[in-house]
Amino acid sequence: MASSRENLIAIENVTHAYRKDGHTLPVLEDLSLGVVEHGFTAVVGPSGCGKSTLTRLIAGLMRPDAGSVWLHGEQVVSPRSTVGMAFQNPVLLEWRSILKNVLLPLEIVPTSLSKQGAEDRARHLLHLVGLSAFEDKRPSELSGGMRQRASLCRALIHNPDVLILDEPFGALDAFTREDLWLTMHKLRAEEPFTGVLITHDLRESIFLADEVVVLSDRPATVQHRVALKREGSPTLDQLYTGESIATLNELREQIRIARNGAEV
Repeated sequence: MASSRENLIAIENVTHAYRKDGHTLPVLEDLSLGVVEHGFTAVVGPSGCGKSTLTRLIAGLMRPDAGSVWLHGEQVVSPRSTVGMAFQNPVLLEWRSILKNVLLPLEIVPTSLSKQGAEDRARHLLHLVGLSAFEDKRPSELSGGMRQRASLCRALIHNPDVLILDEPFGALDAFTREDLWLTMHKLRAEEPFTGVLITHDLRESIFLADEVVVLSDRPATVQHRVALKREGSPTLDQLYTGESIATLNELREQIRIARNGAEV
């Protein structure tokens, strides 16, 4: 990729390491990638290669040792209110209703919405993910998949430009996970955002993303990328076409190379 500020997200020659007790652990090395506005990029790679570190750099939760991260042509040097995040653990507050959990970011991030406008938006998002009947429930009254749906609504409530998904479906059973993949396509159509997905599930990556980026082993750089074509409304049957199976095999081979530390 030619690094370019024309991308909504531009990561340019980023190097980063963790330091503790006099020891240095290199995590990312001269990594560059970009995501166009309203694009969706999935990042895969060996465990511990720095995928989650990458999301924290994009969100401005940390700064790289070298290189730079840009959003909308502005360098990221601190946390950005235009970024929404959803994680494997939804971390919903038990003492708040689902509706109040979804509204929580608007108590932190400045908004022009009135109280009624904010509640209307929260209810609209809950409707999109099939939780209209559960807005007054507590998190413990919902299944894991339902809690993750609420977490996605919370991440989108402030209408972020960028949505970062750090293995949000990893702890769910296969059927619930696939149902949420379809929900993600619905959300993306109704609430356009630029997405970055961290996942270990290669099927998930090719079903949700426009591009899959494979990171090398640590210290990670971009090893391989696959652009995906999408035609018509997404259906799970698309995962079983000859083209999808070939793409999955290509990605599995790249993960094998990354794990073995071999040259591409």
